[in-house]
Amino acid sequence: MSRHPFLDQPGPLAFAHRGGAADGLENTLTAFGRAVALGYRYLETDVHATADGRLVAFHDATLDRVTDARGAIAELPWREVRAARVAGQEPVPLFEELLDAFPEARFNVDVKTSAAVHPLVAAIDRANAWDRVCVGSFSQARVDRVRALAGPRLATSLGTRGVAALRLQSYTGRFPASAAVEAAVCVQVPEHHAGLRIVDRRFLRAAHRRGLQVHVWTVNDRERMGMLLDLGVDGIMTDQIETLRAVLAERGAWPQS
Repeated sequence: MSRHPFLDQPGPLAFAHRGGAADGLENTLTAFGRAVALGYRYLETDVHATADGRLVAFHDATLDRVTDARGAIAELPWREVRAARVAGQEPVPLFEELLDAFPEARFNVDVKTSAAVHPLVAAIDRANAWDRVCVGSFSQARVDRVRALAGPRLATSLGTRGVAALRLQSYTGRFPASAAVEAAVCVQVPEHHAGLRIVDRRFLRAAHRRGLQVHVWTVNDRERMGMLLDLGVDGIMTDQIETLRAVLAERGAWPQS
């Protein structure tokens, strides 16, 4: 049973990673619109704060890799970031634009920097989007800061320390007490990390016993999607949004509600 409205949809959940990054237009309104048109209800994105505090949906710390501009987002004002074009075509959106453009969608948000924490919570509050945003990060400290500001209204996933603790519990049965871990509603992990397998039946049992859904990223291979679904994962994040849709359709799990 879901502990938060963010996860109140029947699973397994399909997440469009960066809106579906395979076509090169990652984290753009066009990418997210295409995913929603295909039937996706869960969208994954990342956020950074510009030098003047505007919150943008963008993965990298710099514009260099995916846009026709250069520079660190944290050192640039919004007027310069908004002039950049992803793949030379699409503007970098503000996170609030995504919330406004897709009011029925749920957003899984990786908060990339400490400077983005306050603008993110403020954006969610202005949009009253508490039920449709889940926040995670590689940094447990950033997740903790978001949680301290937002309280239980906001869904959060486990940070790296929590994931390590859960992996340990899956072997030992012991889990260290942590308010941050107790507050989480899901765990979002790669199938493998540093040559070690994370997602297996033991890990899933440990997560499910704690009421945590397990979402696996970033899975682009049809065979791996099928194997993970057979294993019992609760959600998959993918760049290959047509492929995941097809795999779920074959299992009678599409369209997503």
